[in-house]
Amino acid sequence: MKRFRISRIMLIVVAVLGVAYALSPLYLRNALLYQQPDLDDYTIFSNRVVMAGDYQPWPEAPGLNQKALPPAYEKQFDKLKTVAFLVIREEKIVFEKYWKGYTQDSKLNSLSMASSIVSLLVGVAMDEGFIKSADQPAGDFIPAFRTGDKAKITIRHLLEMSSGLNWDESYNSFNSMTTKGYYGDDLFELVTSQTAVREPGLYFDYKSGNSELLALILQNATGRDISAYASEKLWIPMGAKSDALWSMDRPNGIEKAFCCFHASPRDFARIGELALNQGKWFDRQLISESFMNQAFSPASRLIDAKSKMVDYYGWQWWLMNYRGYRVCYMMGLNGQYVIAVPELKLVMVRFGKKCSTEKIREIPADFFTWFDAGMELAGLK
Repeated sequence: MKRFRISRIMLIVVAVLGVAYALSPLYLRNALLYQQPDLDDYTIFSNRVVMAGDYQPWPEAPGLNQKALPPAYEKQFDKLKTVAFLVIREEKIVFEKYWKGYTQDSKLNSLSMASSIVSLLVGVAMDEGFIKSADQPAGDFIPAFRTGDKAKITIRHLLEMSSGLNWDESYNSFNSMTTKGYYGDDLFELVTSQTAVREPGLYFDYKSGNSELLALILQNATGRDISAYASEKLWIPMGAKSDALWSMDRPNGIEKAFCCFHASPRDFARIGELALNQGKWFDRQLISESFMNQAFSPASRLIDAKSKMVDYYGWQWWLMNYRGYRVCYMMGLNGQYVIAVPELKLVMVRFGKKCSTEKIREIPADFFTWFDAGMELAGLK
């Protein structure tokens, strides 16, 4: 009889939990089901295709397949569950390795690296005259930003993460705006309903919602979804091997521009190569050099949460000086990187399941592992 009562209580608890789950908002159900974002999340979302055109293969350096990862880095690569590492030097692949069943054709989730792609598309839209300048008000394209304190926000503020909006960037809360944006189905409502809580243009505060607003501006300025725009202006001209996928909030919805651009490591490396060459792809200038100079200049007039001058972020691109070299890079949650070192004509791409919990300023400590390993594999260290 006692076992029967316990079983009945358990059934009631399960039933109550089941009803609560069924009545929860979609974003919360998805967050409970999938937990942390993963590299293969295009399989759980609706996606828009970023079409590729004529394929331009990467040249491969002699002896590519015989080169091994230096033993000094193996432990950290394994500990942080690296799945892909690619090094390109002077437009040739000098090292490439995959782990845990991934291959050179696997489509991997950019996570926040997508913000850097959005920045490049803003540059194209400026070059083409769809956007007048970085100081054009966001309200010229988004009606919800035409009145009140939000009317002060410009495209520059969104690019440099100084909008002063109330987006909650927490990655560990089921109720944060980032979680709602990642797993929900109404990004437009989420980002346009934000409120201004600080004066724009004064403080650096990384917010995924800023990148999403830039995508809405691009859509309204060009009259096209950002996947089609990215295809025509970047993916086809750069000779990507495969179509990319950009996940959406719902079928026929809008792209999750702050994340979720899925492509192969070799194709992601093309964006790094574009960064190396100031927006030029071989003999074709895809993005003006003037925009690229702005994007890769630190927003040093801003102050961060530690009251320090921002010397590590530009226009949706991360920046640093390391080992005497100027470095610009894309960075995504859990240690996704495309790193470009113009002086060395060096691009490094890393994908994995984890990153270091230790930070040096705003940079996860594992960045330096990938950088040093890439330098050594390229014969530069």
